Amino acid sequence: MSTKTKPPRVVAELGRPETPEETAARKAENSRNHRMRQTVNNLVFSLLATLGIVLVIVLLVPRSDTSLLPDVDYHASAAKAQEARDEVIIDPKLPDDWTSNAARLSEAEPPAVSDWYIGLITPDDQFIGIVQGFDANPTWQAQQLEGSLADSTIDVDGVTWTVYDNRDGSAPSDEGNVHYALATESGPSTILLYGTASDEDFRTVAKAIAAQVKAGAAGAAGDTQQKGGS
Repeated sequence: MSTKTKPPRVVAELGRPETPEETAARKAENSRNHRMRQTVNNLVFSLLATLGIVLVIVLLVPRSDTSLLPDVDYHASAAKAQEARDEVIIDPKLPDDWTSNAARLSEAEPPAVSDWYIGLITPDDQFIGIVQGFDANPTWQAQQLEGSLADSTIDVDGVTWTVYDNRDGSAPSDEGNVHYALATESGPSTILLYGTASDEDFRTVAKAIAAQVKAGAAGAAGDTQQKGGS
């Protein structure tokens, strides 16, 4: 019994069977198209995998966002610091949308300077640091303000502050967080405000501590008079 030969494939577009050359060309074209589709699919899958990895990294890696910083009760820390020091400890009462990310009393043996520090975050996520140096000296102040030069003076609620404005790029070195600063004396304490916030926010803090600054100065004056009269 003889084996039947399969008739050549009739191609509708041609209206006739394919020639061996046309069949080979069609199969080669189909193979090329298949490889191209596989390449595109692999590219898409690789891109999706990469985006997935990036998303995981974004979700898991901590970002420098002030919302991630600790919210510190600096009033409680100030109360403890006041128990340890005779000086009036600076403790500003600010609106509720102000927060703090640090508050600490650092005690040091002379000639090093002990100080009280509060780190404040403003409502628009800018920074103001308050440093109260006890029996501080000019070298300590220059270090705290990173070599900033005095610019002018301002008066806030009866307290005169020396202004250090580095926002015009005139700082002698990289000003770091000391874009703007205020300095005043309160008896044996040197009070510094410095940071990246606006003039208005600095005035808000200066106003919030004005009574304490004046109380510290008055207390020191009273002690001096008492010693002089004894």
